[in-house]
Amino acid sequence: MTLEPLARPPRLRPGARVAVVAPSGPVPAERMERGLEILRGWDLDPVVAPHALDTHPRLGHLAGTDENRARDLQEAWCDPSVDAVLCARGGYGAHRMVDLLDWPAMRAAGPKVFVGYSDITVLHEAIALRAGFSTLHGPMIATDVFLKDAATQEALRSTLFEPESVQTLGLDAAAALVPGTARGITYGGCASLLAADAGTPRARASARGGLLVLEDTGEEPYRLDGILTRLLRIGAFDGATGVVCGSWEACGPYEGVRAVLADRLGGLGIPVVEELGFGHGPTALTVPLGVPAVLDASSGGRCTLTAQVPALV
Repeated sequence: MTLEPLARPPRLRPGARVAVVAPSGPVPAERMERGLEILRGWDLDPVVAPHALDTHPRLGHLAGTDENRARDLQEAWCDPSVDAVLCARGGYGAHRMVDLLDWPAMRAAGPKVFVGYSDITVLHEAIALRAGFSTLHGPMIATDVFLKDAATQEALRSTLFEPESVQTLGLDAAAALVPGTARGITYGGCASLLAADAGTPRARASARGGLLVLEDTGEEPYRLDGILTRLLRIGAFDGATGVVCGSWEACGPYEGVRAVLADRLGGLGIPVVEELGFGHGPTALTVPLGVPAVLDASSGGRCTLTAQVPALV
């Protein structure tokens, strides 16, 4: 089966109501408030989900119980007064609650702006495969990159309100690891989460016609080698038209990371771009998932990823 474009949600307007949820790790209240202030400065009306500041009673790495984290996300999605659902942070926990969501109800509610990355990769994949909706691989509002980096903030703000203005993405550092040009439907996210999700019920079975968006954090080159090798062995890249790499923050010296990427991805026979500028790095551009796009991996020049339609309608 070839990947097809997914249903895109409406763009935001001034005064839009946005729900902030914590599907994974616990969120410091001070960071949450700083993120909310930025959203208010964009003339948005943010509301914090009931359990977004919880911590699991026994497992301190989780923001509340699985049931409560799932309930927050589902209720926000199905609330017709909420125009967008923004994640506060990643961490760990989305795998534990993804099967607790009422997917028929969320699908019936229709597409809605959904933003996050890292552990949120599990939810991006589930929303794409179980609901058929496009989402945004973008910064979470209680993380350092969103709170401190103006370019990250502006990329998200522009995507939410003026998506036509940011259809072409790529920082100056973006370069061709394997040159060429590719067209396909964007999908993907955090490499370790894609590997963890592979083989589970309802996981993606085909990458045919897809442009893979890939990044990670805290994975030493040998561990990244193992993650990519697992994805290769299960055929996760079969049929993909290109690979778009973002940041590999805290994954060791980049020379070692690049060597692994070249070794594991270079033999696919498709264009590969490195350091496009999304993920856990110092700047996190907002990348639409589930949309047709063109990857320009021209040798010797700055590489870009261009969405052929605006991220939001």
